[in-house]
Amino acid sequence: MNNLTNQAKSPSLWAALVPVFVLIGLLGLNVYLYGEDSSYGPNQIALLMAAGAAAIVGRLYLNSFKKMLAGIERAIGSALVAMLILLLIGSLAGTWMMSGVVPAMIYYGLDVLNPQSFLVATAVVCAIVSVATGSSWSTVATVGIALLGIGMALGVSTPLTAGAIISGAYFGDKISPLSDTTNLAAAMAGTDLITHIKYMLWTTVPSFVIALIIYLLIGLGGEPTEIAGNTAALKQEMLANFDTLSPVLFLVPLVVLAMVILKFDAVAALFIGAVLGGVFAIVFQPQMVSEIAGLDDVEVVSSTGETEMVQPSYAKRSYIAFINSMAFETARYSKADAAKFEAEFEQAKAGLKQVEAAPEGSSEAAEIDSAKQKVAETQAKLMAVKLLKGKGMDGMLNTIWLIITAMCFGGVMESCGLLKRITDPLIGMAKSTGSLIATTAGSCIFVNATASDQYLAIVVPGQMFRDTYAKRGLAPQNLSRTLEDAGTVTSVLIPWNTCGAAQSAVLGVATLAYAPFCFFNWISPLMTIAIGFAGIGIAKLKKQDGEASESESES
Repeated sequence: MNNLTNQAKSPSLWAALVPVFVLIGLLGLNVYLYGEDSSYGPNQIALLMAAGAAAIVGRLYLNSFKKMLAGIERAIGSALVAMLILLLIGSLAGTWMMSGVVPAMIYYGLDVLNPQSFLVATAVVCAIVSVATGSSWSTVATVGIALLGIGMALGVSTPLTAGAIISGAYFGDKISPLSDTTNLAAAMAGTDLITHIKYMLWTTVPSFVIALIIYLLIGLGGEPTEIAGNTAALKQEMLANFDTLSPVLFLVPLVVLAMVILKFDAVAALFIGAVLGGVFAIVFQPQMVSEIAGLDDVEVVSSTGETEMVQPSYAKRSYIAFINSMAFETARYSKADAAKFEAEFEQAKAGLKQVEAAPEGSSEAAEIDSAKQKVAETQAKLMAVKLLKGKGMDGMLNTIWLIITAMCFGGVMESCGLLKRITDPLIGMAKSTGSLIATTAGSCIFVNATASDQYLAIVVPGQMFRDTYAKRGLAPQNLSRTLEDAGTVTSVLIPWNTCGAAQSAVLGVATLAYAPFCFFNWISPLMTIAIGFAGIGIAKLKKQDGEASESESES
């Protein structure tokens, strides 16, 4: 009897697509049934079921479960640092809220920003910070959170603000020499970093300019109401909740940004930032520390035999508040408070409408002003409920669950050769330079959606297309630019991708809610495809030495 080998066979294209169809179907069903809540459990289950489908297909083609588990281990291992960073961002958000760092940013930001220019300013500020730090994640977790609160106070749509934050952060991340994705894309394509950044300007700058124009038009076209634009009440509410709101609190984010710029490890920088936030809270915010500690006075018997209530020591309260803010979701106001303020706000708005709807002359100006003031005050309390929250590590656990399940799916797909089987035919379809760049961009987006990891979306297509670009006489910077234009920036638009899940968790805005407003992230891959077909900014290889020449246009 002949012994059959257990060597894995190449799957058919349709077989390789089965897990993808399962995933798309289940994700679509979850969005239909659960809406924005689909990322809080249903999508994780969908990813695991799709991973199971991929495992069944892989097993049919003689791939061992041991091989699949090894692929899952590699995938999860590659995301461990990202998950650790997420936990630290949660801790940082908690201590920065308790210390008044983020509220101080909001408080002073309200004095210099207005609804018309806010979106443009947000994108530009995030771009500058991201270029300086080389990290979109650090940018979103620091100035991004503060800008989101300012936008809320100015009456700007939260998903729209989140889109501007992400657009600016990813623009800066793309062109920063400190960025890990920028360096990775250059390395995978086989070009030097400076050349890579130089050629990215062909697509990156126009894409960002167009995005800024869109944000400007949206801002100018908006008509914020007096209620939405009344920030005085919110500033007063912030002052009432903190002992100190001073520019001295800005030292905390400045230290973190300085460490990132000086190439401190992101984990170390975020941890120090979280601890420093806790220290500043203990020094400047004893009121908030006591509330977050949640310790009641203790009844003790004095030496005279009388009972008295003794407040726990400040050292004890400080330690407990520090741990609570780093580990758990903390809030200045309870859910009951939120419900109460919501009811009061709706009642105040109804009262204002009633006064304004009264016959002309029957309502005095003082009465109308009083009704408007009531609306502003109740709205400020409602905003404070949303703003004065800290995520802690606990608030990031759902996102980590999403990343782990996404890595399970991506690990099985890659280890069984299913991902490669899907992308290989695409190379043969790319005949012209434009179609090759378009195929590369499409492959990056596909890997982002299936492997659920930004780095794989750069590495896998980079490996696939590197030789093809060289054979067609195209300089490697064409490939590196496309990897960034399509791989780096689209990752944040996919809810189950590590970047999409992370930014959604940090900002507290569902990926599907902010994604339509990330204009730069949509325009960037379209721009790289457009210039590919137009033959603009395409660098050729010199035949004699293989070095890149100056940019030449294709007909």
